[in-house]
Amino acid sequence: MITFLLNGEIVTVDAKPSDTLLMHLRETFHKIGTKEGCNEGDCGACSIIVSDDTGVARVTNACILLMPQIHKKAIRTVEGVSSPNKKLHPIQASMIKHHGSQCGFCTPGFITALAAAHKNGEKDFENQIAGNLCRCTGYGPIIKSAVEASSKPVPAWMHEDLDQIENVPSLNNKPRSIQVFSEHYLNNPSSVIIAGGTDIALDINKKLKTIENAIFLDDCTELTEIEINEKYLKVGAASTISTLLNVMRDHHPHFAEMLCRYGSIQIRNSATVGGNIANGSPIGDCAPALIALNAILKLRQGSKVRNIFIEDFFIDYGVQDLKEGEFIEEILIPRQSDDLHCYKISKRFDQDISALNGCFNIKISEGKVSSCRIAFGGMSSTPKRAYQVETALQGKSWNLQNLQRASNKIGLDYAPMNDARASSAYRLRVAKNMLTKVFYENSEIKTNIRNALV
Repeated sequence: MITFLLNGEIVTVDAKPSDTLLMHLRETFHKIGTKEGCNEGDCGACSIIVSDDTGVARVTNACILLMPQIHKKAIRTVEGVSSPNKKLHPIQASMIKHHGSQCGFCTPGFITALAAAHKNGEKDFENQIAGNLCRCTGYGPIIKSAVEASSKPVPAWMHEDLDQIENVPSLNNKPRSIQVFSEHYLNNPSSVIIAGGTDIALDINKKLKTIENAIFLDDCTELTEIEINEKYLKVGAASTISTLLNVMRDHHPHFAEMLCRYGSIQIRNSATVGGNIANGSPIGDCAPALIALNAILKLRQGSKVRNIFIEDFFIDYGVQDLKEGEFIEEILIPRQSDDLHCYKISKRFDQDISALNGCFNIKISEGKVSSCRIAFGGMSSTPKRAYQVETALQGKSWNLQNLQRASNKIGLDYAPMNDARASSAYRLRVAKNMLTKVFYENSEIKTNIRNALV
């Protein structure tokens, strides 16, 4: 049984592990203001607000949120953004005033996304609603509404009282420690690990798969911890992309800037760093940057722990170096000066999959390349280092002529495929251009944009 707060009231429902919150909101609780649009986390029509005992309000997509993930949490739908006596939230009043809605299908998602931003004090509104699609009004009146509402206080009814369900028992399939999780997974290696669930939920919604044996990591707070010491940035594998983004702002801002284009806020609030790595996608946005930073993966199998460099984790397409019952526990990023440049190339700026991305960690000392680590995604069957390019640059004078010679080695490191996102020739050409861009940025010659569109 799943127990949670729904718009301030305690509710309990019998749900399967593969049931989505959207399904129960509409069919069980008749909260039909939450719309089903794409059913894969792209359109934002099903956006709701999730709060837990940390007090943080997260906007996320109900269509790819599985029911065990909301146990003992607070959910607020568009029906609960206004008060119990129907007093409007400031963002609702502003949307009416500035004519921010026409057909209305997308509007509930905009309301919840902006209500969450309002509660969290976020004012980068174009970013806050990048995961919400509108094809009627356009974004001008909506952003005007958000700006006006931002000066108003957070309504009292938007604060959740999770003490009401504090004593509700936890679920058996939600371990509360790494030790319990690792032992359970070792004994049940066929179980599906669900942290953010943004990929697995697509299998449920689009491929109509069901999940019987699942382990949900929401309650395993050890896996979400981030520690910064003299040697490493230690990132728990269940840390969300949003959390990683905020950490990287102070350490590797280019990486943070690229992560701003990872899905939308709704996706970044759910998707995890470990999940992005473990699924082994050749176009995952985290892996090239972490390879360039010489990151290490801490893998656990029961009580056994081993560390491997992240570049060695990816063996072939869909094949990773994970033993039965083993999982990613932590990502260790060596502390270092910030020389990282990251570029994501896609057809759309927001919410798009990379055609390719490149990350360059090149250190210059006395006019020469003292060290370099370069990695690309979308150029091979796995995220992969550009060893030939690195060798051609190492120890050479940092000038455009040497860099262009090195860029000609890209074809020796990669033989990218042709697909719907880009041709092989295009990928090779753009990869070379990225190196040129790094040169100009390292030479303090301003370029127009750091990331680009196909």
